[in-house]
Amino acid sequence: GTNPPKGLVIQSGKENGFIAGADVSEFVGLKDVGEVEALVRRGHAIVDRLEALPYPTIALINGFCLGGGLALALCTDMRIADEKAEFAIPAAKLGLGYNARWVRPLLAAVPPSRAKEMLFTARRFKVAEALGMGLVNEVVAEAELEARVRTIAGTIAANAPMTVRAAKQVIDELVRHPETPDMAALDAAVQACFDSEDYAEGRRAFLEKRKPQFRGR
Repeated sequence: GTNPPKGLVIQSGKENGFIAGADVSEFVGLKDVGEVEALVRRGHAIVDRLEALPYPTIALINGFCLGGGLALALCTDMRIADEKAEFAIPAAKLGLGYNARWVRPLLAAVPPSRAKEMLFTARRFKVAEALGMGLVNEVVAEAELEARVRTIAGTIAANAPMTVRAAKQVIDELVRHPETPDMAALDAAVQACFDSEDYAEGRRAFLEKRKPQFRGR
């Protein structure tokens, strides 16, 4: 069969922003509790599916990245933004409780004091602040954003897929379950890399002073 995708890049089709978050009018127009819960469940399902992807994910962020858009971006492995990007979680301005499922990836990116600042103040953070607190990995000029993300994705794709996937599995497990990580599963993922054809190819390529041709097995 065909190999699974090596990675995923998420970007907006809009020119003025990544994702500005949920349409507040959606919530205003919902009077039934069940309707509100259904809308929230859809958001959770999207976040859960994105977090569960075993291969690397990158968010290409152009412009505004607010509310649900930021929650989505935080579930990717890396975030690359342009110089116009702004970030906010406006829940406190709407009286909304911010779900713990969405706080967890925020805490994986920024210190608790910064997460509290974002949630308490609900203000917008310029991209320089976002970079300083670890909310984004890198900031590039708008005209260079797509090319830079393609370069990063290409660099990752050229590496051994099993090693990259094992690294993601290890990091995610240690972050999500720091007290009780499934070490047996993590050891198995690392051992699979040692047992792989790619590891043999990597050693050969190193000795032959050439680029390895990894096949993900």
